[in-house]
Amino acid sequence: MPWGLRRFQQSRCQHFITFSCYRRQSFFDTAPARERFEIELERVRKWYGIYIAGYVVMPEHVHLLVSEPERSQLSVAVQMLKQMVARRLRRPGVRQFWQARYYDFPVWSAKKEKEKLGYIHRNPVSRGLVAKPEDWEWSSFRQWATGCDGRVEVESQWTASKRESTGAALGVARAVETPALRQNRAKGRGSPQNDS
Repeated sequence: MPWGLRRFQQSRCQHFITFSCYRRQSFFDTAPARERFEIELERVRKWYGIYIAGYVVMPEHVHLLVSEPERSQLSVAVQMLKQMVARRLRRPGVRQFWQARYYDFPVWSAKKEKEKLGYIHRNPVSRGLVAKPEDWEWSSFRQWATGCDGRVEVESQWTASKRESTGAALGVARAVETPALRQNRAKGRGSPQNDS
């Protein structure tokens, strides 16, 4: 690990995580490749008990806003995700799929959560891949905006409402509320992205 790098694992906060393809190569340049990443992310989410607040799959990197796993450590879950994706998508003649390590920023407040979700969802627009966030299929934006189901279960006000309406795991749903969801529920509001 590089000098001075400090990981805040098991700190009971969310984490804004970024990891890149090896030498920023566009290994996610096709829809099937991005969909495969989403499938493996959902598999790891279920396996380790991770709550995903937001994500985006870009052509050469990924951003996640996630909880710490219920089972194991975050670093182990990220390592497993990267290994599973690399096994499925590694191209012939390519020795390394991912850059080593990942960037991890602890998210402690609702304000920072809103900032990171906005960054995640605007990333495809900033890069000129689409005109509007909802046009990029491989992110959590549509789930936050409309409550529709995606390939990856995303923790949003919609997810909590669905659980409450079905009576499923009410204690769990309330226990995993993000800082912004708690703040918005107290104020009687919806998505942190829609707050001004």
